[in-house]
Amino acid sequence: MELIHEHNQQKSTRHAAAFDYIAGELTQRGVNIEALIAQIQAFQVAIPSWALGTGGTRFGRFPIGGEPRNLEEKIEDVGLLHALNCSSNSISLHIPWDIPRDPAALQQLLAVLGLTIDSVNSNTFQDQPGQALSYKFGSLAHTDAATRAQAVAHNVECIRHGVALDSKVLTVWLADGSNFPGQQHFRRAWQRTAEALGEIYQALPDDWSMLIEYKPYEPHFYSMVVPDWGTSWAFCQYLGEKAQVLVDLGHHLPNTNIEQIVARLMHFGRLGGFHFNGSMYGDDDLTTGSIKPYQFFLIFNELVDAMQDPTVKNPPLAWMIDASHNTKDPLEDLLQSVNNILVTYTKALLVDRAQLQAAQESNDVVAAEELLRDVFALDVRPLVAEATRRAGGAIDPIGVFRTANIRQHLIKERGQNSVATGL
Repeated sequence: MELIHEHNQQKSTRHAAAFDYIAGELTQRGVNIEALIAQIQAFQVAIPSWALGTGGTRFGRFPIGGEPRNLEEKIEDVGLLHALNCSSNSISLHIPWDIPRDPAALQQLLAVLGLTIDSVNSNTFQDQPGQALSYKFGSLAHTDAATRAQAVAHNVECIRHGVALDSKVLTVWLADGSNFPGQQHFRRAWQRTAEALGEIYQALPDDWSMLIEYKPYEPHFYSMVVPDWGTSWAFCQYLGEKAQVLVDLGHHLPNTNIEQIVARLMHFGRLGGFHFNGSMYGDDDLTTGSIKPYQFFLIFNELVDAMQDPTVKNPPLAWMIDASHNTKDPLEDLLQSVNNILVTYTKALLVDRAQLQAAQESNDVVAAEELLRDVFALDVRPLVAEATRRAGGAIDPIGVFRTANIRQHLIKERGQNSVATGL
């Protein structure tokens, strides 16, 4: 976009000064700036189709206008984000909200925009039009065999759609659980779910992965069939090596040590991917990094530590944002989230692993903590901006979004009352 070039020209003097300062400081510490920028550029975060429109709560939703009305327009919006930040090169689909009607045409559109399909996500937490049986009392864990078969068939259909679009990941989140004591037999519910997941697993192509998500509560508040990482891990162990645990940063009880969880899963070789968001109380789905930035840094510190350790045999991770936008422009929020992710990832890359290990092994608590605090305090935003600029993106993506009046153009094209499909 010509506007990006003009914007970068206007920002060039101030940006160059900020970049030279942090680059000089890090060079003195022995950091290879060019290698660091290459690592930042290589990090890509998938955008979910359902995050492109305004979200909401059960109390209300306030559409912003200009929202994507079909899958093609959702892909176009992700293409716009990727043009601005050069770090959002894929889109995750939710079936049946995003059933591809013309896979060949979608493939062409994706190619033009430089995008791929990251994953396909199944939906057995809502009854669908034309569906014979209800998921009110569960899907894969349901007591009725026919209902379980319906849920299995839906997941297999998701795989079929993914194959048509060259995706290689199926994400499964189950809303199954109970609200009252005695309502559900815990062991039988686990076994029914394991057997149903096994049927889906058998339908996976050889080069595919199944990511199993967990959540401690909501929609059920007495029990969930997959409430924690240990249960998800147990299902993965039952299924086989193509099954991996998916961590959603909002799917934890308050004060949970998420950084320890991801370290353990990487150690076991069972961490498949991440859903990024921010959380104050629970599954708040807020802007990534907006509430607990230091904890977010500590999580990335463990991820980078494991990724750089040759003894850790964990598959490459699938990164995706999973947020809801009820008060912000969804596209601006997504730009914020991606930037916060890149900034935090960059800081984790700058941790001196040898010094940290030495402090840990000698039980020097203060030295270990101060080393992490020192890196966390660095302002690495100019490094991220430079990586984006060199890749062809904007130094200030939100600035370009606003200067170009992109939301207003979308409203003019799609209408003030357009509401994103599937939300």
